[in-house]
Amino acid sequence: MARTPLDLDDLVEHWTLLKDEQGLVSGKRGATRLGFAVVLKFYTQYGRFPRGRFELPGEAVEFVARQVQVPAAELDAYEWSGRTVEYHRAQIRGHLGFRECSVSDADKLTAWLAEHVACKERRPGQVRVEPLARCRTECIEPPPTPGRCDRIVGAALRVAEESLTARISARITAESIERIVALVAGGDQEDDVEPGDAGTGEGEDGPPVLGKIKEAPGNVSLETMLTEIDKLLAVRAIGLPPGLFTDVAPKVVAGWRARAAVESPSHLRTHPLPLRVTLVAALLHEREREITDTLVELLISTVHRIGARAEKKVTEQLVNAFKKVSGKENILFKLAEASIGEPEGTVREVVYPAVSGGEQTLRELVHEFKTRGPVYRRTVQTTLKASYTNHYRRGLIRLLDVLEFRSSNHMHQPVIEALALVARYAAAGNTTYYPLGETVPVHKAMGGDWAEVVHRTDKRGRRRVVRMVYEVVAFQALRDQLKCKEIWVVGADKWRNPDEDLPQDFAERREENYRELRKPLDAAVFVDELREQVTTELTLLNDRMPKLSWLDIAERKSGAIRLTPAEVQPEPRNLRRIKNEVQRRWGVVPLIDMLKEAVLRTGCLNAVTSVSGGGSLSAEVLAERLLLVIYAYGTNTGIKAVASGGHGHTEDELRYVRRRYLSAEAARAVAVNIANATFAARSTDLWGQGSTAVASDSTHVRAYDQNLFTEWHSRYGGRGVLIYWHVEKKSLAIHSQLINCTASEVAAMVEGAMRHGTTMDVEANYTDSHGQSEIGFGITRLLNFDLLPRIKRINKVKLYRPVAGEPDAYPQLTPALTRPIRWELIAQQYDQMIKYATAIRTRTASTEAILRRFTRNASHPTYAAMLEVGRAQKTIFVARYLRLRDLQREIEEGLNVMESSNGANSVIAYGKGGEIASNRRDEQEMFVLCLRILQSALVYVNTLMLQDVLGEPEWADLLTPADRRGLTPLFWSHVRPYGEVKLDMGSRLDLAASTVPGPRVADGRATRPTVETA
Repeated sequence: MARTPLDLDDLVEHWTLLKDEQGLVSGKRGATRLGFAVVLKFYTQYGRFPRGRFELPGEAVEFVARQVQVPAAELDAYEWSGRTVEYHRAQIRGHLGFRECSVSDADKLTAWLAEHVACKERRPGQVRVEPLARCRTECIEPPPTPGRCDRIVGAALRVAEESLTARISARITAESIERIVALVAGGDQEDDVEPGDAGTGEGEDGPPVLGKIKEAPGNVSLETMLTEIDKLLAVRAIGLPPGLFTDVAPKVVAGWRARAAVESPSHLRTHPLPLRVTLVAALLHEREREITDTLVELLISTVHRIGARAEKKVTEQLVNAFKKVSGKENILFKLAEASIGEPEGTVREVVYPAVSGGEQTLRELVHEFKTRGPVYRRTVQTTLKASYTNHYRRGLIRLLDVLEFRSSNHMHQPVIEALALVARYAAAGNTTYYPLGETVPVHKAMGGDWAEVVHRTDKRGRRRVVRMVYEVVAFQALRDQLKCKEIWVVGADKWRNPDEDLPQDFAERREENYRELRKPLDAAVFVDELREQVTTELTLLNDRMPKLSWLDIAERKSGAIRLTPAEVQPEPRNLRRIKNEVQRRWGVVPLIDMLKEAVLRTGCLNAVTSVSGGGSLSAEVLAERLLLVIYAYGTNTGIKAVASGGHGHTEDELRYVRRRYLSAEAARAVAVNIANATFAARSTDLWGQGSTAVASDSTHVRAYDQNLFTEWHSRYGGRGVLIYWHVEKKSLAIHSQLINCTASEVAAMVEGAMRHGTTMDVEANYTDSHGQSEIGFGITRLLNFDLLPRIKRINKVKLYRPVAGEPDAYPQLTPALTRPIRWELIAQQYDQMIKYATAIRTRTASTEAILRRFTRNASHPTYAAMLEVGRAQKTIFVARYLRLRDLQREIEEGLNVMESSNGANSVIAYGKGGEIASNRRDEQEMFVLCLRILQSALVYVNTLMLQDVLGEPEWADLLTPADRRGLTPLFWSHVRPYGEVKLDMGSRLDLAASTVPGPRVADGRATRPTVETA
């Protein structure tokens, strides 16, 4: 894996010989002197001896060589085995007080790892980091060979697993264990079925219960709702005790669940009973929460669909029945003239002939009046009630039996009470009204257009509540409050109590949380800083307005602000020649070879391990199959098509690797490793210093729609999903996420900027117009990165005043100014806003879950304060944007990088016409991750190719400032993504070495580079 070159600070801190160390070196000469010195400093830094010259960074060797006054080349003569090196090691151990690791030490280390590490972390690569630190603390030299260290880690994982599974299984009753065993025993039909691929049938021909529980939900329909309710009841029937996994790390439970999901029942039955019971219990525990979330989403979507379809149905009926009558004023004049002229005549003889079209025109005129206003709304409400009563009611009423709704806000208790009333009278037959003595909870959804429909006067003149209409209104109120989490669901995950989304230890760690967000503890200091920035930016804009030729602010009906687009930048003239030179040198390169080269140079597949913890495949075979699977998903051609290529691996073998090894977590880690390797390989002379800005936007992709996730998108005119990308300024994708079409793109933007996982430090985020929301400006201010959106309809934008009572403070900006910021509200809610920002930073909940509370339907007081912060920050940004031409260009250039990235994706993911041919959420997510891996591999290899070409003076001298501005490693004119897939791990691209020997990895061990030169 690529290593970041050591800078002078690193060298001084870790590779400087101290006074006592110089005494040890003083009696040695030549290669022995230099070799002893670098081995000593390596040991003091890593707590172990290097395994050879390849582990020593070249910069460090040069730095130490200058201190001991021995040429660095002398190190090649140092012997890494034999009596001399053993004597040196003994000297170093004695000087530092270390001893070799004995069998007893290894046993103690295993026990410590099992008790303190392996019970919380199940990934061998992560566990392997801890023994080194522990050995250093105990002054023990780590095991000398990787094999022995791996055996210690493996033993610790086994001991911890046995201890955990015994503890978990002991909490489950004997009856529940019997049901779990029976569940696994009855799943024989699943052995040859992919998880989630089972059908939806029931009875003898349907899938076993365990297979049904694993299934993904279908599309929004009554049948899907009833099926998911049956799944939830089947999970609850097992009888798992509450709080079963309370004291177990969530990542451990997730690992058990993933293992149970991919293993067939026959494999599960081979495990010892405690492990088998724990795996299935973890699967059931997680699925219960997921199914509960699914039912909540089905409720929200179903209630919306009932209303939307009623609107559509009534509209179509009215359009078909109604032909708009024109010239109403002329008709009225003619009627009046005819009536006055013959007041004694009949209507049929006088009025009808006076109008063109006669009686039919007048009938259409009457119909037009009746179909407007309240009559239309009542028709929609009647149609909605009929749709609910005749079809959807059966499923929604059953939901009330299996889901428990609660609210922490007393304002919404009437809705909870209304649902209890609906459930109590669910089986009341054809009763039109609630009984006279029944207390009917009143909530605000019963007002407005529904008031006349909910209440009706009976035959005796009494005002009564219509039961079916009341049920419709109750479910609509429930939907509205669920969406903003004012009402939540017991046992859910996404839709859980919003108080659980917040860090529970916030008060105890208050100072630390403020420090991590770089925010003052005093709300007054925060308010003063923000107000001062607003004042400064408005003052600068006001003072410089006369000199800004591109900006005009004046009173206009179309909006106060008029901004002239920036002039066109000079066109790069030599980039085409450079790309042609790349193709001349390396020819047309198959995309699979670009991926292979990136994998071999970065070692990004090293961390991929089996989901089940085992695995018998050799590293070479596993790497080849992983490459093919990633290519199959990323190009959207599919495993079956790729399996027919010339590589010797069958479709079943590739599917096995996909199921057992390539999890979403593993694919994400591969993409991150390639991104980090790209950052490390970049030449600062060519690409400049590392960027801290990213561009983000969503791309619509068509997808199968027999699932909950795929939705209709009005702008794109079709069903599909959105992929939200974060791409840094040099065209490298650092994050991708799959979201549905109605998801918050602001939440997706924040999620990617905060949780991309690469070594990049994101300080600014360019977005399209979706990023201009005030809540987005507010949360990004609290999270310490700049939101830089493209402003839509900038002529209508308003700037907020920093203080009240100064109407003449900014005379040049007056037409665009509005009310002052409410600073007192920000100060009141400051601590709560920091608490929500901390929840996003510490990942106690997803960003979307946090921001779901901050919607216009919510009455949350922190929402109003966050809006005020956002308005202040938006004012700062807009004032700066209007004043600085360079900022306008910078945002446009960033968004152009995003557009280029979308173009590359359409070329790479050419299979199946670009449509995701799966209804499974995990398969859709895997497509997105593998597409990102392929694009990152393309950027990585292109970066090396461009550096090879432009490293030659005759090519570098061609670059003009415009060329450097437009230079990007994201181009594909020399890449062939199509055709038969041929994989030859022995053939390599002729590229210069991108790194010096001796990469360092996270556990402190250095690994030999796969190749130094190709």
